[in-house]
Amino acid sequence: MADKRDYYEVLGVERSASDDAIKKAYRALAKKYHPDLHPGDQEAEAHFKEINEAYEVLSDNEKRKKYDAYGFAGVDPSYGAGDASGFGGFGGAGFGGGFQDFDLGSIFDSFFGGASGQQTRRNGPEKGSNLRATIPLSFEEAAFGCKKTIEISRVEKCNDCNGSGAAKGSTAETCQVCHGTGTVRTTQRTPLGAFTSSSPCTACHGTGKVIKNPCPTCRGQGAVRRKRKIEVNIPAGIDNEQTISLRGQGNAGANNGPNGDLYVTVTIRPHPIFTREGADVYCEVPISFTDAALGAELEVATIDGKVKYTIPEGTQTGTVFRLRGKGIPYLNSSRRGDHYVTVNVEVPRNLSNKQKDLLRQFSGQLKPENHTEENNKFFSKLKNFFEGK
Repeated sequence: MADKRDYYEVLGVERSASDDAIKKAYRALAKKYHPDLHPGDQEAEAHFKEINEAYEVLSDNEKRKKYDAYGFAGVDPSYGAGDASGFGGFGGAGFGGGFQDFDLGSIFDSFFGGASGQQTRRNGPEKGSNLRATIPLSFEEAAFGCKKTIEISRVEKCNDCNGSGAAKGSTAETCQVCHGTGTVRTTQRTPLGAFTSSSPCTACHGTGKVIKNPCPTCRGQGAVRRKRKIEVNIPAGIDNEQTISLRGQGNAGANNGPNGDLYVTVTIRPHPIFTREGADVYCEVPISFTDAALGAELEVATIDGKVKYTIPEGTQTGTVFRLRGKGIPYLNSSRRGDHYVTVNVEVPRNLSNKQKDLLRQFSGQLKPENHTEENNKFFSKLKNFFEGK
């Protein structure tokens, strides 16, 4: 019996096939495998018996329903008896070797808390759903913090009915179908026994209460959607894509449950001068050839404003100077990052003939000790190259 094929597969029809389609398929197969046409052919005889067995079940509406619901066991209670992989395996689990009435709901109760556990959650307080919003900030607003006001649309408890959904002067009544439990149980008797299952009550939609006189403001929902302006405190030092959590500013909860939360994510607009890495700020400053050679006092822009910084003589392009404590404040701390300044030496263009002559004179007066260590290494390698070394 373990090798029995599906009856629909035997007749070659879909599970949704009509009675006429099943009858037509049976007649064609019965004619094809009839024993009179295949005398002595045991395989054809087996096919013919299989076809007749399938048609006997699928041509009977009641048998077909049981087969669709429970398979072979629905039309043949002995199917799988004594087989540990079949229904007979339940005999050692309190079924006495056969099938008795049992409650599917109680089985789910044992493993998952069942309908009673679901009902407790359904009628008990439930936290409202969370909301999300985005706030764009300037570089300075993110660095030093600020206050921003955003507008959101959220679900709030109806003030007119205080969330009950019933009009003033009336109350919600206990559902007479489920008697306030929010669930109904149905029992179906089959050849396997009686199966009892639980499902949400359709009369009260699983709430256990019926509102006969709904609140005109919320139309019996107990909640309405409103637009609200929320003030958000942006902490100093917040970074791009970081999120602020505002507890209780989300949608209202069901059955007097707490509100959800509002999560606000910040985006920081790029700055024309500064870039940021964590709490440190970076910028580039162009300096003249003369300032680089002789040293100079520069005005450097920072997030606090302009500050003066003296560069030493002989400063090379790409040199980085650090301004301690001039960066971004650390979140929830009095400490600050640093500001890093990269100097770029600008080579003069469009020089006059006189200026060119002066530079040539200057270049001719340079001695090896005036060169940087890197330049000395370069000139030494160049000299060796031309000398063939």
